[in-house]
Amino acid sequence: MRSYSLIAPAKINLYLEIIGSRSDGYHELAMILQSIDLSDQIDIHSASTENIRVYCNHPQVPTDQTNLVYKAAILMAQEFPKAFSNFGGVDITIKKYIPVAAGLAGGSSNAAAVLVGIDLLWNLGLTQSELEELGASLGSDVPFCIGGGTAIATGRGEQLSPLQSLDNLHIVLAKYRSLEISTPWAYKTYRQQFGINYIQSSEGLAARASAFHSEEMVKAIVNKNTEKIVQELHNDLEKVVLPAYPQVWQLRELFASQPEVLGTMMSGSGPSVFAIVESRNQGEIVKQRIRKAIPDEDLELFVTHTIKHGIKIA
Repeated sequence: MRSYSLIAPAKINLYLEIIGSRSDGYHELAMILQSIDLSDQIDIHSASTENIRVYCNHPQVPTDQTNLVYKAAILMAQEFPKAFSNFGGVDITIKKYIPVAAGLAGGSSNAAAVLVGIDLLWNLGLTQSELEELGASLGSDVPFCIGGGTAIATGRGEQLSPLQSLDNLHIVLAKYRSLEISTPWAYKTYRQQFGINYIQSSEGLAARASAFHSEEMVKAIVNKNTEKIVQELHNDLEKVVLPAYPQVWQLRELFASQPEVLGTMMSGSGPSVFAIVESRNQGEIVKQRIRKAIPDEDLELFVTHTIKHGIKIA
């Protein structure tokens, strides 16, 4: 029985700007996406039947047809029916280490790993761009998770322009295990409060997305200027999430008060908050201090770092 084990890294947003509304109902975005070392492992095996079965060690993760991993496998079976008929179904096991419902693209990264794994398992020989195109039909973060590293993302997040990868940033990450924030709620609320400022024309949306490629955050990343990167951290969704979720606001403020922390921000639509520090040792110091300040077992804390890759074979 053939099998592959794949590493599926989480991602954070170093920048998230909401430009306006698209004709398809999504938002036009300008983002910087960054892979981090905190990862799940996806084991994928050829099955002796035509069934697709999903297993996971985390009780909050569904293993039925609602899981994006399952949808990724179904997509591959539909797109490549001859290979599916020849090789049969798959058993997929998710070993979960990325926090669930955290704004870290854990589910998207898992789905990306399934696309890559089935491509290998069925000898399809797909290119990265072909895998990204398939991934875009599953979710906006899936294309980035395939190649990972550091990238500009525009459109609804699926249009990617790779940047020179950052592998020198140390990260402390915090997330309340039981706290979930609806991404659709966050974007809908932002539209209600700030939609009057949206760029309205398609030409204006395209021009703003194009201009972003030469702005200060991009320059800072290209130059690996950590001081400038932390100055340019930006997330429009903080404007609606932080007032509505005091726990997230408290985490952000607590991170900001630590002398070792260079910069801090909520990732994506939250509720994860990350802080950038100079070294892993400083990260451990900050982690211990946050744990002492908030001795709540529901609070998960991680020390990790940025990486250059997305999905890779374990």
